[in-house]
Amino acid sequence: MDKKPSKLAPRTPMPERPAKERVKDFFEVTTGYTLDMAVQEAGRCLQCKRPLCEKGCPVEVPIKAFIGHLRRGDVTEAYKAIRETNSLPAVCGRVCPQEVQCEGACVLAKKGKPVCIGRLERFTADEFAARSACEQLTGDKACRMIREDLKVACLGAGPASLTVAGYLSTLGIKVHVYEALHEPGGVLVYGIPEFRLPKAIVHREVQAMTENGVEFHLNWVGGRTVTIQDLFDDGFQAVFIGVGAGLPRFLKVPGEDLTGVFSANEYLSRANLGRAYAFPAYDTPPFPGKRVVVVGGGNVAMDSARTAMRMGAETVSLVYRRSEAEMPCRREELEHALDEGLHLEILTNPVTFTGGEDGRLTGATLERMVLGEPDDKGRCSPKCTGEFLDIPCDLAVIAVGTGPNPLLLEATPGLKRNRRGYIEVVEATGETSIPGVFAGGDIVTGAATVILAMGAGRRAAKEIARRLLGQDAPQDVPALHGGSLSVEG
Repeated sequence: MDKKPSKLAPRTPMPERPAKERVKDFFEVTTGYTLDMAVQEAGRCLQCKRPLCEKGCPVEVPIKAFIGHLRRGDVTEAYKAIRETNSLPAVCGRVCPQEVQCEGACVLAKKGKPVCIGRLERFTADEFAARSACEQLTGDKACRMIREDLKVACLGAGPASLTVAGYLSTLGIKVHVYEALHEPGGVLVYGIPEFRLPKAIVHREVQAMTENGVEFHLNWVGGRTVTIQDLFDDGFQAVFIGVGAGLPRFLKVPGEDLTGVFSANEYLSRANLGRAYAFPAYDTPPFPGKRVVVVGGGNVAMDSARTAMRMGAETVSLVYRRSEAEMPCRREELEHALDEGLHLEILTNPVTFTGGEDGRLTGATLERMVLGEPDDKGRCSPKCTGEFLDIPCDLAVIAVGTGPNPLLLEATPGLKRNRRGYIEVVEATGETSIPGVFAGGDIVTGAATVILAMGAGRRAAKEIARRLLGQDAPQDVPALHGGSLSVEG
């Protein structure tokens, strides 16, 4: 390890727009580093001989290498290093939970001052000016020519499938992506708000893949418009399932059927994919909620609450049955939300939603909770107290998790699922119980992070490349003998 500086330099803060200004629009909260800021922050990196930060990254970004290039101000080489393993660096730099992954493993985290790896990744991806689709996808000027005799299909166009498509297309494998919605991107476009992840960034990545030979088929519903057997009948040699887990869960309490009660999936999809936030420029008006209740404590709940603020809500209350310290959302997102005026109703849980004679939501009854003893994982279960409070609301968003959509799963005989209904796979390769069919992302793990979905997509893509390309696979993807996929000639 390089000699440790006698005095640890402070982290370089990324400029933020004032809360009172940003809560009125959907532009990004943080405005990004300048080159000088990025070089200054990169200079804090110790360039460890054994970089633990890389072990904390689900897609194994060569963090030491890319930051080393940034220390010298070489953005091009830094971008090329990131692209060795990361298909969506501008996305990951914004939405990944770096604090518990790469930055959490940084040796400087022991002092509470890890290198701002995520922000450096974001800067590098934003600063790099690609001159071709291939360079956008790899950081290099040369990609293999697409071979029409090698065909792989991806069902779903979220982060897992985009990772598969981007990786395989740069190796010359033809990829077709089938998406149920009218835009590719999955949760990146319908779930994560514009102020956290601008849609232009996702569109840029999709456009590069399109120019590199990937074909996107929109409004194709897996299990209805197209089945896995259809794809094999059409000559595809492998299929990747990356359809996510978009079936909303509800609380199953009285009043959830009132007008004004939404699942987080529907609410965020209306705002993001339907551009309701830009009404009347887009003809998709938002639901006019003025007193909003959001139920949940994760990132989706935080996105819903902050979206409601920007859609004109006068008050937004976050209802969570545990304490603030136990909220699973990112700390940064919670801090931003509180700055913007979010009200917390912690240690409470909805038991009833009430409405008027017209069937519209008018309020919620909450029960106060207390935390019991911690379980074997150290988490305390909430317990009922029998004490209640009523709060007025005309819009409620339920953000308590999702489940697997059954359409594709029920249309695919022989696809083994676990007791929770998610697809079972071989962890190292992503292969399912059906030979040649792979899966990754939320349809395997349940609702998780973008970077974990990308990691699953990368593992599956490497395995597909091994089998299809044989000795022509990249050196870090050694060919496997045998397996369920084969190409003659």
